[in-house]
Amino acid sequence: MSATTATALRHDWTLAEVRALFELPFNDLLFQAQTVHRQHFDPNRVQVSTLLSIKTGACPEDCKYCPQSGHYNTGLDKEKLMEVEKVLKAAAEAKAIGSTRFCMGAAWKHPTAKDMPYVLQMVQGVKALGLETCMTLGTLSREQTQALAEAGLDYYNHNLDTSPEFYGNIITTRTYAERLETLAHVREAGMKICSGGILGMGESLDDRAGLLIQLANLPEHPESVPINMLVKVEGTPLENAEEVDPFDFIRTLAVARILMPKSHVRLSAGRQQMNDQMQALAFFAGANSIFYGEKLLTTGNPEAERDMRLFQRLGIKPEEREEHADEVHQAAIEQALAEQRDAKLFYNAAV
Repeated sequence: MSATTATALRHDWTLAEVRALFELPFNDLLFQAQTVHRQHFDPNRVQVSTLLSIKTGACPEDCKYCPQSGHYNTGLDKEKLMEVEKVLKAAAEAKAIGSTRFCMGAAWKHPTAKDMPYVLQMVQGVKALGLETCMTLGTLSREQTQALAEAGLDYYNHNLDTSPEFYGNIITTRTYAERLETLAHVREAGMKICSGGILGMGESLDDRAGLLIQLANLPEHPESVPINMLVKVEGTPLENAEEVDPFDFIRTLAVARILMPKSHVRLSAGRQQMNDQMQALAFFAGANSIFYGEKLLTTGNPEAERDMRLFQRLGIKPEEREEHADEVHQAAIEQALAEQRDAKLFYNAAV
């Protein structure tokens, strides 16, 4: 398959076609992915987001990978919804170190009527700071989706996690169809979609291909596609899952880039387990978005200063949202990092 053919926006990918991409020689696959990437993005810019857990633990879902599930004993304390003021302070600190998008996650099956007003205040407040807003709150009704859109929510994250065929091995408390329905509500309300999956849960190559096909064959590609590497947490059913081969992970990023040329492909959970060389290879394969900060909901994430050092070594700069000269914006980020080097940058919802 030629790079020219692959860059066309398609919504009719077949398993045979996607398997053929996965089976390309590694260098050929990465060359094709990088060619596609350069046609749609600056190859030396990476979009930077910060993720905060606004409500931690006691989730009624039984996702086998998740330490927040109430079905497993992982030692995680149950927490109530964070105060709006604390969320906005965390958002301001995230902006100070270069994040352009602030993502808020709550361990819910779906938002309650009691909590929705506070959630909407968070969206409005973060938006007022000049940040893009993103939330992940579980299943949404059409009315809840519309309310979030009216409050100014830019992105809604709702991962498909894996292929439809493998999904039942990982989650039984919510169907694949329900996930797709929530994504349809988000599109209908005019918001952008953030949706991806997790590698390392025991899935096959066909399952990885099947996940990407589900995303790429949506009527519109998700604007953001997070590819997570399983973070194994003691107490979850997947705590002893087999490690993902690093080259297999990079291949998945590259195939995602080819299938969804205009989407931001996010190097997401599991980045703390990746060395700098693997992350550099991920950026070459077409990943152009990361989460920035100390924690990813409840699991670790590389510190912002380490990320900035890696960016400097690779000649990468954060993707900008506001109109600033590159040098001025970069200097502001570096100054903020220097000032807060010894400070705790992000709120932990468990405090």
